[in-house]
Amino acid sequence: MAMMWIRVILILAACMLPLSVEAMVRHYKFNVVVKNVTRLCSTKPIVTVNGKFPGPTIYAREDDTVLVKVVNHVKYNVSIHWHGVRQLRTGWADGPAYITQCPIQPGQAFVYNFTLTGQRGTLWWHAHILWLRSTVHGALVILPKLGVPYPFPKPHTEKVIILSEWWKSDTEAVINEALKSGLAPNVSDAHTINGHPGSVQNCASQGGYELQVQPGNTYLLRIINAALNEELFFKIAGHQLTVVEVDAVYTKPFKTDTIVIAPGQTTSVLLKANRAAGKYLVAATPFMDSPIAVDNVTATATLHYTGSLGSTITTLTSLPPKNATPVATNFTDSLRSLNSKKYPARVPQKVDHSLFFTISLGVNPCPTCVNGSKVVAAINNVTFVMPKVSLLQAHFFNISGVFIDDFPGKPPVVYDFTGTQQPTNLRTNRGTRVYRLAYNSTVQLVLQDTGMITPENHPLHLHGFNFFVVGRGQGNFNPKKDTKKFNLVDPVERNTVGVPSGGWTAIRFRADNPGVWFMHCHLEIHTTWGLKMAFVVDNGKGPNESLLPPPSDLPKC
Repeated sequence: MAMMWIRVILILAACMLPLSVEAMVRHYKFNVVVKNVTRLCSTKPIVTVNGKFPGPTIYAREDDTVLVKVVNHVKYNVSIHWHGVRQLRTGWADGPAYITQCPIQPGQAFVYNFTLTGQRGTLWWHAHILWLRSTVHGALVILPKLGVPYPFPKPHTEKVIILSEWWKSDTEAVINEALKSGLAPNVSDAHTINGHPGSVQNCASQGGYELQVQPGNTYLLRIINAALNEELFFKIAGHQLTVVEVDAVYTKPFKTDTIVIAPGQTTSVLLKANRAAGKYLVAATPFMDSPIAVDNVTATATLHYTGSLGSTITTLTSLPPKNATPVATNFTDSLRSLNSKKYPARVPQKVDHSLFFTISLGVNPCPTCVNGSKVVAAINNVTFVMPKVSLLQAHFFNISGVFIDDFPGKPPVVYDFTGTQQPTNLRTNRGTRVYRLAYNSTVQLVLQDTGMITPENHPLHLHGFNFFVVGRGQGNFNPKKDTKKFNLVDPVERNTVGVPSGGWTAIRFRADNPGVWFMHCHLEIHTTWGLKMAFVVDNGKGPNESLLPPPSDLPKC
């Protein structure tokens, strides 16, 4: 009798539990294949996922589990990074080759298995080996839990807008030639909006992307910069955009006619179709405020009000010049975390590790290169050397000789980092060096640009974490003066941040994710040149604060 009552009580208790119907397991299959694609009136074979450029969009909801089986049908080794996904305790699924996994070799497959814990918004995925991400990329859209509204007016429709670059040549040949010569690679031949450059000089026959809108409707545009090497301005003629989210974190809404977006970043905006019927220019054009060559071809698309005739003249817009630093700064300074009761900004108020990283270019000897030297890049004068096995495996299995946990927390030499008198010795140190953090420790990291060779904007991406951008400024960081100006209340929260040309950016984060986490410049050429490092976060107490063991199908080197 007692047993029967216990069963009744258990059944009643189970019935009272909230049904977690929104937490699903979502399965995707990525076949990495070569496909011939025509752009700029010329055809070339490119590496794609499922034959699509850009690749397929992954849709899921907050707290869903996503399983993506990646099958490699091409001649290159492949790995896929889920850019901005926290990967809590699942670093094996993060994707950067030789950091958290050995790559998927030709003819092999691997299932990426991760849960989107506490995340909602626009992220993306891309190849994380060689320069394959130029065409191997796509959106990752995380919708709120079922029944949970957006903290902004509900849009009628959502659209993914992916900005990218296009080379007429094979991008692997482009970077290989640059590495062989020791010089910078050729810039791209065009920018693209959802895979299309629009009408460009000497190739007017190819149409661009068309965004169809209904008058009076509101649209959520999920904008992603998948370009390899260029920050971009994005603008729609005659329309204001309301920024509501960046890097899958809600922001305080603000209106702008121009957004600036660095490689690796995402920005979601509300677009109100409130103009007279017609066609309006959509444009993406480069932002570069340093004397560095960029692709000056503007990508164009069309915002087309339904019912407008195809012969309607497109309304044009003025675009910012490529060196429009005030436009970029104004946009960046307007970003704030929503910091509401439901979506608080949990900014670390105390700091366990205060780090200062200088970002610089350099020149190292190269007997086979054109000038007997090659351009390199470094953090705290360390040019990172990629290992032959993954750092995460070396960490988990205690494999010695793969990395050293002595990455410097400050530069070896202090000088006027952004001044005109730069060190005459441009050589860097080389090594596979990481910085070790205890679980749940807090980090303040000041990222300082330098004038070594040239100052430049650097979009820095940290895997495995979001961070708060607590400060930003021009010139050299002054700890006494600048720290007092930090925003510790509602700073924007991101996973990729621009370090301004000739300036600095300060971020804070909590190391609450055990594993090995890559940090690198998202200008692909700088990553190739060695502007990268990794944090090792040790396990905490108990299984919930510890890295899970590797999956059985983890690729082998």
